[in-house]
Formats: sequence, C-alpha cells, structure tokens
Amino acid sequence: MANARVDFQHKLALDLVRRFDYIAVGNVSAVKLARTRMAKSVYDASWSSFRNKLRYKAIAHGALFEEVDESGSTQFCSACGSKDSTTRPKGIAGLRIREWVCSDCGVEHDRDTNAALNILRCGRASPGVGILCLLGGGGRQR
Repeated sequence: MANARVDFQHKLALDLVRRFDYIAVGNVSAVKLARTRMAKSVYDASWSSFRNKLRYKAIAHGALFEEVDESGSTQFCSACGSKDSTTRPKGIAGLRIREWVCSDCGVEHDRDTNAALNILRCGRASPGVGILCLLGGGGRQR
C-alpha cells in the first residue's frame, strides 16, 4: 500500500508540473490537523510527502512552486473578498460546511474551490500579480 501511494504521488506531481508552469500550495500543518478528529485522514494522505515531491519536480521541470499562507483561505469570498459573511465556515466546526453563499455578493462557493482560488491569488509569483491578496487579516497587494 505504501509503495502504491508513493507511486501515485510521483505520477500526480509529474502530471501537475507538466501541465502548469506555476503551482501554489497552502502551508498545511499536518501536525496541527493531526490533533483533530481528522488525524487518521491526515496521516493517510501524506500531505507533506506529496508537497515535497511536487516541489522538487516543479524545480526540476522549470515550474514555479510557492507555498503560501493558507490561514483563512476558506473564509474569504474569492469573488468579492468579503470575510463578513454570516454563512462562511468558521473554525474546526466549520469543516463540516462544504458549500456556502457569500452574504455580501451572493456568490455560491464550494469550500475547497474557494480556498484554492484564494491560495492561487496570494501567490507572489502568481500570473495575477497585483490581485488583492485576501489572506492575512485584511487585503494587501502582492
């Protein structure tokens, strides 16, 4: 099973760096998540192992790789930047909320897609340089 996981990670990382010239990932703390009820899933996923494979394959293939602060990435609306939504996911309890609607602009979000868009926009080397970075407690330009 471990060999199959490692093989899958290598193949997926290679596929991603061949398809994209810029890859941004969140700085997931597997150690912190392992303290929650998701511990088994966190360890099974081998997040840090995959991130390391993705990093070195990106460098080897000339793709830009960046790890960005992902704190709050699920809470900010990727469409308007609002964090004041009463329906947004909050804290550990918010992990159960998979979809939400921004109370400011009305856009419907899938939690993971919204977070991915926010992480991409916060990357310094992102093709969207100058796009408002929504993370880190208030907007700032990158």
